[in-house]
Amino acid sequence: MIASKRNHLRLAAVTTLAVLSLGLAGTAVAATPVATTSAAQPAAVVQADAAQAGITAKPSVSSVQAWQLFRVTGTTTGLKAGNTVTLQQKQHGAWVTLPASVHTTRTGSYSLGVKLGLKGLNELRIISGSTASPVFTVTVR
Repeated sequence: MIASKRNHLRLAAVTTLAVLSLGLAGTAVAATPVATTSAAQPAAVVQADAAQAGITAKPSVSSVQAWQLFRVTGTTTGLKAGNTVTLQQKQHGAWVTLPASVHTTRTGSYSLGVKLGLKGLNELRIISGSTASPVFTVTVR
């Protein structure tokens, strides 16, 4: 009983010091109570990444003739201006990078000219590094 009470007091002291040090550092993190799985082990506290990277993508058409030019436009968030965005197409269950890419503007927007020759429903997405847009489709007739 004495050992578990001592561990509980240590945990309370460490939590208090952590909250004070965050306050002194000027970090804007709200203090939350720390749950424990046992008297000796605190539960992990997970902080969400505030700056999530993202890409939007919208095709100018939903259906085109083979090799007919259309545009994919969108914006990026959380990425540096001037980053390259690239078109990918799902082929036989795998994402294949197509030779269609463009740099984003200062505001993170882009406009990409695309020609597709694979007839049928094409699943597409825009990527930049490890960030990808939601999948969108264009039918090639």
